[in-house]
Amino acid sequence: MLNGVELRLALRTLPFLDARSDLPEGMLDLRQGPHAKLLVWHPDAIDRIFRSDRRLLHPGSNSLMPLFGAGSLLWADGERHAAYRRALGPPLRGKRLTVYEGLISRITHEALDELSAGSLVALPAWSRRIALRVVAAIVLGAANDTVLVPFTRWIDRALGSRRRTLAYRYLRGGLPRSSAELDRSLIRQAKVHRGGLPPTLAAVMLSGEGPLGKVDDEELRDQLVSLLFAGHETTASATAWTLYHLARDRQLTAAVRAEIEAAGDGGADAGRVPLLQAVIQEALRLAPPVTVAENRTLTEDTELLGRTLPAGTTLTPSIYLAHRRRDSFADPRRFDPARFLDTKASPQRYLPFGGGSRHCLGSGLAQLEIRMITAAVLGRLDWECVNPRAAVPELRGHAMAPSAKLRMRVTGCRA
Repeated sequence: MLNGVELRLALRTLPFLDARSDLPEGMLDLRQGPHAKLLVWHPDAIDRIFRSDRRLLHPGSNSLMPLFGAGSLLWADGERHAAYRRALGPPLRGKRLTVYEGLISRITHEALDELSAGSLVALPAWSRRIALRVVAAIVLGAANDTVLVPFTRWIDRALGSRRRTLAYRYLRGGLPRSSAELDRSLIRQAKVHRGGLPPTLAAVMLSGEGPLGKVDDEELRDQLVSLLFAGHETTASATAWTLYHLARDRQLTAAVRAEIEAAGDGGADAGRVPLLQAVIQEALRLAPPVTVAENRTLTEDTELLGRTLPAGTTLTPSIYLAHRRRDSFADPRRFDPARFLDTKASPQRYLPFGGGSRHCLGSGLAQLEIRMITAAVLGRLDWECVNPRAAVPELRGHAMAPSAKLRMRVTGCRA
């Protein structure tokens, strides 16, 4: 049973958070008593949580667990969580990301080929389709519309309407699980393409070797839907916000376009396009991929910001509020990429991909995609936002996307 504070947070999440963004204590009691829960965004508290992360429990999301399954790596804990990070982390880090550059470029340019002068683009849905095709290729090897269309319909049915999502969660016993037919299609797709190069993430899980050992079909299903969702929903939202902010500032767009042309690598190397990377970082600050990092539960009595919290207390780091602290970011509601030029924000103040032992495995891939998609759009199109008032955030689960109504009109094609 939700108390009044939790109910207001659930029903009016962003207004509730905005009204508390200036609280200097950076911590808010959501629930008191033997199962206390606190929302936390003070940088010292965030730092303490991330540094002690391996000693904490990670109970996962009550709202999303029915959707992705109890076995999802998103809330695996202890050794099983560590095993997934050891198995799936290396393909998603550093120089190994370069093997995906051609894939990202091809899928993006195929989507751009469909546009011409005068085309009206539903920006959030457009970026979502690109990101889903990219992550499906990385996770499954290949996926056609017979898999991706029903997957998209399932996610939209569960998360596409905030009212419907809340109704599922509080009135219908939880968000809807994917159909048995979709599950079978995903597992079949994973197994058919397990022998390709580079190895798919599904192939890594199916190898039966390494830290994971044998993964059965039920556990595989949970990981496939988790990776597909987490690997496209948040990336797509950040891409849409980046493209929107650039479309609103012609001078900034011209500077970023010149930088991309000089780099000559389609935005692949962040070090060669520092202004574009700063634009992306600022878009991630204002509209982080998710509003909160994962729940953490204390395993022992702990002093935090002058308070003694008993074991069993759950702490929820608020990324959204951490990014809006005035002592971390001057005029925090203003879009200003200069904040990230020649400056590295501290991880307890800027945490778009979470932190600690739960830092997002795909953060490097996500930023590579955003840079390359943005670079491809700027290289081939001129477009304008036809309804900037629709550039308001909407929640899809914990992800924060632009309104589905946001539209761009292509005003010219460059190539």
